[in-house]
Amino acid sequence: MLRPLPFSLATLCAAATLAGPVSADDRYVERPPVVLSANAIEPWTAQLRPSYRDVTGPVTFAPFRAGAPAVVHFSAGSAIMPAAPREAPVRQAALAAAPDEHAIEPRLLPTEVDYHGREAPGTVVIDTGERYLYLVEAGGKARRYGVGVGRPGFQWAGVHTVTRKAEWPDWTPPPAMLKRKPDLPRHMDGGPDNPLGARALYLGSTEYRIHGSNEPWTIGKAVSSGCIRMRNEDVTDLYRRVPVGTRVMVL
Repeated sequence: MLRPLPFSLATLCAAATLAGPVSADDRYVERPPVVLSANAIEPWTAQLRPSYRDVTGPVTFAPFRAGAPAVVHFSAGSAIMPAAPREAPVRQAALAAAPDEHAIEPRLLPTEVDYHGREAPGTVVIDTGERYLYLVEAGGKARRYGVGVGRPGFQWAGVHTVTRKAEWPDWTPPPAMLKRKPDLPRHMDGGPDNPLGARALYLGSTEYRIHGSNEPWTIGKAVSSGCIRMRNEDVTDLYRRVPVGTRVMVL
């Protein structure tokens, strides 16, 4: 049988002496402060002073990095109620400056302008370089719309008349387009997903049209296969104003 080793009172006193003076009041000694960052994106543990990591002492939130005042102060034993997380300044600036890639330039919205050309009222003039379509009106005025035009290699110019009009037109890609893009559908019924959009005005006997688009952010750009694109609301407005037989000049 193992017997417990006897310890004398002297042995215990010697151990206490070696351990240094002990006082029951030591637990009430004020601890060194710990500084916590007010920046919610940084781990608060990374802000502890390396010389002392006991978080039972007074705790203070440091001022926000951008110069904001301290958020909250509390002492040991208090409930920790930090402020609501705040976006980092860089993140806030990035969100504020983020452009809307689908927004249309204000200059491309419909407007009334002065017209000094020689074309008769009722004529449609398309300036592909400036990305504008003009519907000439009486009194030296014209209604101007922003348009999308043919990409490099698909530009054209000429004079035609509107030979047909269609609402929510069907789309049948021509053979040349199918050869370039064999994954295109052979036919698509009219509707919001149709690339011809809400209205189409067919030009002469060509494959070209003035039509709407389900990609309005392409207005003002040269991305089509030669057709003139408009926003659906703009081509609908033009459709009401332009009858079959209207003369169309593409510059």
